[in-house]
Amino acid sequence: MSADLAGTIFQYFREEERDAYRGAIASLAAHRKLRPVFVTKKPVDQQFVWLKDACARKQSAGAAEHLLQVWLMRARSEMLVKFLDAAGISHDGEGAIDDLPETLEAEKVKAGVDALLADYPGEEVAVYLHVFQGQTNDGWPELATVLAEDERLKLGA
Repeated sequence: MSADLAGTIFQYFREEERDAYRGAIASLAAHRKLRPVFVTKKPVDQQFVWLKDACARKQSAGAAEHLLQVWLMRARSEMLVKFLDAAGISHDGEGAIDDLPETLEAEKVKAGVDALLADYPGEEVAVYLHVFQGQTNDGWPELATVLAEDERLKLGA
């Protein structure tokens, strides 16, 4: 994930989800045997760099995935709804799904991806689709194909 997108996500938490932001810092700092103040005393831009690096560590994968899920559900729910509608997946109207489908139709997945890319930055769409793909053990081959082949869905460095 690019530093710009990570900054967008962390800025959202810092401004809109203060408790979650502080909790993420505390959790990620604990993984590295640090006190949260080590992070919170840094300038905001350096906090974001530290958070991005901490989230990239293997032991922080669960915390990082949780942050992405919260950001997507709260800050990008319209994007989730648009894809789920296009893919024919029933949801609660805000992007939450009770029962994940066993299969997806390739044409609907492609249509959903195209609809998202018309309205949202490619990297945000890619992050969402990767998180969605990770909701089952094996994901969906139809979505895996699109993620692998569509150049617009490459994650930034």
